[in-house]
Amino acid sequence: MNVLLEPWDTAFGLPPFARIRDEDFGAAFDLALDRARAAIAAIAEGPGTSFVEVIEALELAEGDLDRVAGVFYNLAGADSTPAREALQRDLAPKMSAFSSQVTNNQALWAKIEALWQGREGLDLTPEAARVLKLYRQMFLRSGAAMEGAKAERLTTVKSRLAVLGTRFSQNLLADERAWFMDLPEADFAALPGFVQEAATSAGAERDRGPVVTLNRSLIVPFLQFSPNRALREKAYEAWAARGANGGETDNRGVAAETLALRAERAGLLGYADFAAFKLEPEMAKTPDAVRDLLMQVWRPARAKALADAAVLEAMLVADGLPAPLEAWDWRYYSEKRRKADHDLDEAVLKPYLSLDAMLGAQFDCAGKLFGLEFREIDGPFYHPDVRGWEVTRGGRHLAVFLGDYFARGSKRSGAWCSAMRGQRKLGGEVRPIVVNVCNFAKGNPCLLSYDDARTLFHEFGHALHQMLSDVTYGFISGTSVARDFVELPSQLYEHWLEVPSVLEAHARHHETGEPMPADMLARLLAAGTYNQGFATVEFVASAMVDLEFHSGTPSADPMQKQAEVLEALGMPRAIRMRHATPQFAHVFSGDGYSSGYYSYMWSEVMDADAFAAFEETGDPFDPATAARLERFILSAGGSEDAEALYLKFRGKMPGVEALLKGRGLLDAA
Repeated sequence: MNVLLEPWDTAFGLPPFARIRDEDFGAAFDLALDRARAAIAAIAEGPGTSFVEVIEALELAEGDLDRVAGVFYNLAGADSTPAREALQRDLAPKMSAFSSQVTNNQALWAKIEALWQGREGLDLTPEAARVLKLYRQMFLRSGAAMEGAKAERLTTVKSRLAVLGTRFSQNLLADERAWFMDLPEADFAALPGFVQEAATSAGAERDRGPVVTLNRSLIVPFLQFSPNRALREKAYEAWAARGANGGETDNRGVAAETLALRAERAGLLGYADFAAFKLEPEMAKTPDAVRDLLMQVWRPARAKALADAAVLEAMLVADGLPAPLEAWDWRYYSEKRRKADHDLDEAVLKPYLSLDAMLGAQFDCAGKLFGLEFREIDGPFYHPDVRGWEVTRGGRHLAVFLGDYFARGSKRSGAWCSAMRGQRKLGGEVRPIVVNVCNFAKGNPCLLSYDDARTLFHEFGHALHQMLSDVTYGFISGTSVARDFVELPSQLYEHWLEVPSVLEAHARHHETGEPMPADMLARLLAAGTYNQGFATVEFVASAMVDLEFHSGTPSADPMQKQAEVLEALGMPRAIRMRHATPQFAHVFSGDGYSSGYYSYMWSEVMDADAFAAFEETGDPFDPATAARLERFILSAGGSEDAEALYLKFRGKMPGVEALLKGRGLLDAA
């Protein structure tokens, strides 16, 4: 028996990581796919036509495949190897073909459609009725009602898109892994100790002295603190060039083909363009609604960013350097200005924000809000850096939580939350295994910036959405919600990092144990909206480019289209997109956030309003508000329409004003 498919006699049903070898995955996928095909054929061709015999049977038909994929795809993103990358390339068309076989199965589609047409007489629970609706929607949007040449072409297009998404992601990882810059002794000495430690560690991985790499946790602080403008430019331009260096890892052609195929896919399904197709099931519904939100935010953000740029350029000139302010100058002079205006020095702040301290903070908040308890457990896990906790409440097991926090060459950049196993009740209670992955610079101890701590809380908000899920059907559990709703729990949880009592209790110096001085804490919180013009502009520019990529006829030259969109927006010279096209993994490493990068901001409109619900009670941990949050948002998954769930929690839908206030942009609006 393949270890990935045999019963796992492990604590909490965790995968037996120590026994799993790369060569086990290929055979396990082949067998799991065969079993899934057989189970689905039995549903389609058998006599059963009831909701239980069709929809509930489909829910359980891919159990083995879900199990194998849950392990493999987590490892492929967080700890890649050449063998895993090769298998990922091989699996992309196979998994796409399997998906198309399911949704193109006319006998199966006929049974689902018959259930839908006769739904009034089925006596379904509200949750079951929602699942039926979503299954029908999924099949329709996958082309189930199509036949003949158009159906065959749609299958071909989806298969090619799966291949391109994998290639884009692997090209980007290859570029990030390949580049580094040695630090001369004088330039190394000019950096704060925590940056020196990260650069030394990165160099040791490459058997050389201190280096700067393209990992965000190292290159961003280098750009903040290096006084050498020429080195900043060299590092920044290498960072900006990821995926656009020519040769086999160049993503520009991948992006162009992806956009053309997405447009064709939408056209085959009868939509005007891919944005219209993609946004139909989301809260925003239409591209115009997204543009309206983004432009409401863009105008004040741009005004604030231009005002900030003038101040930073004056600082540059005062240093005897020639204007204009460039993209590789912004973070350096913004850090100097933050120190001058708010007396905040990140090198002094970070010793109070160790990873262990901030983990304690995120767990403490979850305990106060939802009664959760976290007990650290032993591995082995899939990498020595990974830590694990059992999550309980009132003695009841709720989840296993894994944290993989440190940057390494085998891990793709960014931060994310995923589940090796999702929650469901159908077929017996199944509790989730949830994973948070970050890319913090490894140190002894690991010290976080305030932005790093915010990222930690953000991803844990996603984890809570998974861990507190309490639905019958895995199809709608956890984060299986509208894309522009999924970021609400994560962005909302960031607010508890700003609660003074949380930092007072947990922000303690890693050597002395002393709490962060009260005046430093006050300055930190007062600077909460500092540099938000920059942060908002780089985000909205990326979201607008994503939206326009997928609206209308796709451009044959995405880089030219990107330039046109930015010019029309009046993009400030010294700020670039947060994710330029060749490295825009959210959009091109699969279509999860395609036409949907805006969703972070759509959710932010709600998260600012949702935290206000706590503030209005005078208690950021108000039990009644926390109970409503869990009941209607965190435990509900996709059991109801996202807007309906939010209305049950808050009683009204918010406007953009709460977001602008939270980012300190109201005065510029």
